[in-house]
Amino acid sequence: MEESAHKKRPLRAVFMGTPAFAATVLEAVLASGEVEVAAVYCQPDKPAGRGKAMKMPETKILALEKGLPVQQPLTFKDPAALPTLQGYAPDVLLVAAYGMLLPQAVLDVPRLMPLNVHTSLLPRYRGAAPIQRAVMNGDTVTGVTIMRMEAGLDTGPILLQRAMGIGINDTSATMHDELAAAGGVLLLETLQRLQAGQLTPIVQDNARATHAAKLHKAECRLDLRLPQLRVHALARGLFPWPGVQLCLRRNGQEDLLVQAEPGTMPFTEGATALFASAPHPAPGTILGVHAGGLVVACADGPYVFSALRPAGKKNMDGQAFINGYCKAFPGAAFIPPE
Repeated sequence: MEESAHKKRPLRAVFMGTPAFAATVLEAVLASGEVEVAAVYCQPDKPAGRGKAMKMPETKILALEKGLPVQQPLTFKDPAALPTLQGYAPDVLLVAAYGMLLPQAVLDVPRLMPLNVHTSLLPRYRGAAPIQRAVMNGDTVTGVTIMRMEAGLDTGPILLQRAMGIGINDTSATMHDELAAAGGVLLLETLQRLQAGQLTPIVQDNARATHAAKLHKAECRLDLRLPQLRVHALARGLFPWPGVQLCLRRNGQEDLLVQAEPGTMPFTEGATALFASAPHPAPGTILGVHAGGLVVACADGPYVFSALRPAGKKNMDGQAFINGYCKAFPGAAFIPPE
């Protein structure tokens, strides 16, 4: 009886998140049985695909499956939005990739604090694209931070962090999944420590802060004049979205935009031999096919793209690409961005 009387009630939470990353974190929270989720907030449904049918966010799909209330305010400036949130009387706000900057009035709603799951080791990579920027920059370490939110962009005090390695062939897709799983675990540990009074917030050092800017399609054009490792980092970081693009130039034909998927390093001797057999190949030269991928020259060696997709077409391997787009055009090559 005494143990039962002193047992703490579960924390009451409102969860705010929109894409698959957030759904993974939400699933971990719900599976724990340690948190009472009063409602799920996410971005409004959006048209998607060729038919532009309305698509629900992944968190909404999960919330509806679990019978949870869902709110999708366009803005918290709506007169009804803040009172609705206050009505859930949360102890904590749990925020993961919500997609909206929250005003101070929202951050003041929870009884204890608003918590955010951020996919970097803050203060490094504050902003919209921390996973992609870390991979694109060739980093070998990243991680997850749980911070107490404040009105600035990812500037709040750090509560817990966990580092993770980035392998030579990890992409933004693989790191997304690993970091989402780690984020759910670390968030639950943070909540346990919060209830036990064992959290010590650490103020971020603004002098060490870097910014992870939102990705833009202009960044997709890949410059093969770069070194091999840099090409690999960009191809991995921009995969699967928005992807890297190459521009194929063929005599007498319009330039063709081609989306390319990263290969796996280190490349075997076959790819290196193709590069070595060509007399000083210019970056962008198509050298042949190895292990199904297309071998091209970059600044200091070969790069093997595992798959290619010409504009308006489906993915194809290296041999199919050469047969369909290069064989009839000797000297076809990828040109640098203008």
